[in-house]
Amino acid sequence: MNNALSCFKKSALFISILSSIAATNTFAADDTGFIAGSETKVNFRYRFENVDQDGQTNDAQASTLRSRISFKSGEVSHFRLNAEVDNVTTIGADDYNDASGFRSNTGYPVVADPTGTSLNQLNLTYKNDGTSVTLGRQRINLNNQRFVGGVAWRQNEQTYDGIRGQHSFNDALSVDYSYIYYVSRIFGPDGPKRGLDGDFHFINAHYKLNKDHKFTGFAYLLEDDSWANSNDTYGIDYNGKFGSLKAHASFATQSNGDFDANYFAIDGTMKLAMFNVTVGLEQLGSDNGNYGFSTPLATAHKFQGFADKFLGTPKTGVKDYYSKIATKIGPVAVAGFYHQFDAVEGDQNYGSEIDLVATYKVHKTTTLLAKYADYNADDLATDTQKFWLMANVNFSL
Repeated sequence: MNNALSCFKKSALFISILSSIAATNTFAADDTGFIAGSETKVNFRYRFENVDQDGQTNDAQASTLRSRISFKSGEVSHFRLNAEVDNVTTIGADDYNDASGFRSNTGYPVVADPTGTSLNQLNLTYKNDGTSVTLGRQRINLNNQRFVGGVAWRQNEQTYDGIRGQHSFNDALSVDYSYIYYVSRIFGPDGPKRGLDGDFHFINAHYKLNKDHKFTGFAYLLEDDSWANSNDTYGIDYNGKFGSLKAHASFATQSNGDFDANYFAIDGTMKLAMFNVTVGLEQLGSDNGNYGFSTPLATAHKFQGFADKFLGTPKTGVKDYYSKIATKIGPVAVAGFYHQFDAVEGDQNYGSEIDLVATYKVHKTTTLLAKYADYNADDLATDTQKFWLMANVNFSL
């Protein structure tokens, strides 16, 4: 941790120096672009979360407010500075285990929203002629976030310290590489789980065959001797369109030095009357029941059910057969999901889950959301019901 903080301080100092230079005539004749072209945004996200979980003495109730201020400078000689600070606090109910290891009410189910103030982003970006380089703490969401994402659902976001370079060779081919030495996780600014040190390499190569078919080859190399989830993953992802059918498929292979496992996913979405219907299968494989395919940096809440029962893959792997139906009822967007979870190795039926979500955009600045998850356990975990109410408000200053 001390090494990562030292590296981050050096990056922050470097960014401070460059941004100071960018605000002077050293970089550009027009020295007002840094401020005149800047934008400042404020976001408030209130959420109430209730968790009723078998085996826990009490239900969890978490009433939290995330306040965020974001600043992006104007562009000066192709440079821009970006800074973002978050504060999470409780308003009323705070009967929950925040999973931080710092403030854990073990008599309650987990709601992974620790309180505190944190530097969510601080970075400098250079962008010119199809090339973009970002240095510092930054948000990184790759592809559909199945392997690397920001976990934006939680009140504390997952961001990355390091350098990211992107380059487009032409309209068809582009590459994306990140070297990350520290991951600031969702468990808040305090406690032993707040971050991960290591050498993390994210490599993506995107190829657009035509407007309907796109391929991405990827490699995610996560190395840290003190971290049990170190692994190397190589794979390919496909997104395509066949008339009214949108298709997605992905395959990856993973090794952690001792074990190997494979991943694959396939799904299709089609519009039927007023409904968008999706069916799919996602499988995180197993090495003979000794190791389950791992995605420790993913935005896992997007996958395998909103109840978050599969944030870590069981050693016997997991198959997720799922379906989704979505539509709009007046101004309200609604969707329902069904998941059936089974083991890859052995004949365990883990359980099933029903998820419901409704979103209503009250105003261009304000969105309301209600969400429900019901996990029915068979051979894994316990019956769990979760319910959320959320309001998201954005302002530009």
